[in-house]
Amino acid sequence: MGTLKPGATYIYEKANGVTYAREFGAEPSTRQVIGWDYEHMHQQAFEASIQPYVNKGNNGQPDSRTSDGRPLHDHMMESKMWGEIRRMAPTNPALQKALDRAIMIYRLSKDKPL
Repeated sequence: MGTLKPGATYIYEKANGVTYAREFGAEPSTRQVIGWDYEHMHQQAFEASIQPYVNKGNNGQPDSRTSDGRPLHDHMMESKMWGEIRRMAPTNPALQKALDRAIMIYRLSKDKPL
């Protein structure tokens, strides 16, 4: 995020889930991102995730071959990505830590943890 001047007066604006600030009297093009609206971003991510089968293929119908209705190709590509993540994690400490946390959260959230 940008740096704001202490003591300056700012105009705050919000557009498409992003909050901006610009100094009073400054050109709108000088505005800086100072925050995001989580709910707006979450909604955009959800809409993007259902886009593949809503607007194209299978006449807008969910794919009956999958449990969540997403196209089978999407499931295959996601599975491939998770395999790549697992293979890369041992050589990337940040990725390994994030993967370990995701696995822990997954196991804790199951009805019958290990």
